[in-house]
Amino acid sequence: MPKDYYEVLGVSKDSSDVEIKKAYRRKAMKYHPDQNRDNEEAEAKFKEVNQAYEILSDEGKRSKYDRFGHAGVDPSYGGQGGGFSGGFDDIDLGDIFGSFFGGGFGGSAQRRNGPQKGESQRMQASISFEEAAFGCTKTINVSRVESCSTCDGSGAKKGTGVETCSVCHGSGQVKQAQRTPFGTFESRATCSSCNGKGKKIKDPCTTCNGQGRVSKKTAIEVKIPAGIDNGQSIQLRGQGSAGVNGGPSGDIIVTVSVKEHNLFKRDGADVVCEIPISYIQAVLGDDIIVPTIHGKVKYHIPEGTPTGTVFRLKSKGIAHVNGRGNGDHFVRVNIEVPKKLTNDQKDILSKFEDSLGEHNYEEKKGFFDKLKEIFK
Repeated sequence: MPKDYYEVLGVSKDSSDVEIKKAYRRKAMKYHPDQNRDNEEAEAKFKEVNQAYEILSDEGKRSKYDRFGHAGVDPSYGGQGGGFSGGFDDIDLGDIFGSFFGGGFGGSAQRRNGPQKGESQRMQASISFEEAAFGCTKTINVSRVESCSTCDGSGAKKGTGVETCSVCHGSGQVKQAQRTPFGTFESRATCSSCNGKGKKIKDPCTTCNGQGRVSKKTAIEVKIPAGIDNGQSIQLRGQGSAGVNGGPSGDIIVTVSVKEHNLFKRDGADVVCEIPISYIQAVLGDDIIVPTIHGKVKYHIPEGTPTGTVFRLKSKGIAHVNGRGNGDHFVRVNIEVPKKLTNDQKDILSKFEDSLGEHNYEEKKGFFDKLKEIFK
């Protein structure tokens, strides 16, 4: 009993012509004899797939099959076992494998003969903390392939031209026929006369040796925007190697490496720095000078400032890249405890400590209150 053709292709009865064709290509590629040499089961499957596709791809035959089954499309069905009579001559393998290789077996030739984008390159640029904050212009040296100025990219010597290949007539491909037990199959291969280019140069340019492109070292200026961060990239469209056969040039991608600053640290668009202050400044308060990327700023530290306190200077940070405004500048103050005191200085501090009451040490009092609760 022959298998259901829809089942053979793995599609449903309400599948569209496009879905049936896609299923056929997938199955034909899987079971093709060239992919399964000396595999009789695969050969049988391949024949079965072609039988199913010949019926289901034809509107009239598919209609008869849907109404009467195999009897509607195979005159020998139910007779003397004559087998399926559908022919498979002159099947174009390019139709089967087109979606997988970009256009039949000649896909590579088509790509070689058509416009191709030039190669893109990745570069590195090292900049300072300030250059990242405010933006800058850097010069990078690039080795890229450019269109030959001697022959204007044609590859032919001045005064001569480029001829169309007489073998493939400019297509870059030639047809090949192959006879198999299932019929004659047509495939496409790269033209060996022009190596798939579709054209031939009799007198090549001596500068580029007929390639139409030459390698050059070039200095390129890169504008780095304000606010760029470490590891971010800038894309220079069309600054890479020249394309082939009229294709566009590639790109250059510049990845930025920002050097560390000896005073500032970055948190997005914000800048953070730490400033040491004396015990007396923390107790009595004081005006201090805060360094920022925008210059020095005078800031008042209020009396009774504990160590680790962070103050905010609005809009004194880094510009938001491709945005508006700046981040903020945050200052963390750390109290520096004096060391190597003289005996007189120690006596003065001891008297000062004795003069203070518990109300001056609220955190200390709170800690010991909690401690009493634990060991009550």
